[in-house]
Amino acid sequence: MASSAQSAFVYLLRCADGTLYCGWSTDPERRLREHQRGTASRYTRSRLPVELVWTRECADRSEAMREEVRVKRLPARAKRALLG
Repeated sequence: MASSAQSAFVYLLRCADGTLYCGWSTDPERRLREHQRGTASRYTRSRLPVELVWTRECADRSEAMREEVRVKRLPARAKRALLG
């Protein structure tokens, strides 16, 4: 039986136009490949190439979804501050 508490990740991608895209996934490397193929999001499809610049591990999907909403609400300068 699979565990229902699978870790999940919130991630930021830097798009070709310099913007940051936030999403969540249980497999950020797979999700990055989907974004790079142009199959993951309309936003990133028109802003290729993209690079993965930040991830944060969360305990489960629901925590990752809440964290995604929190990060998406941040102003751009605060998102850039997450990158160090």
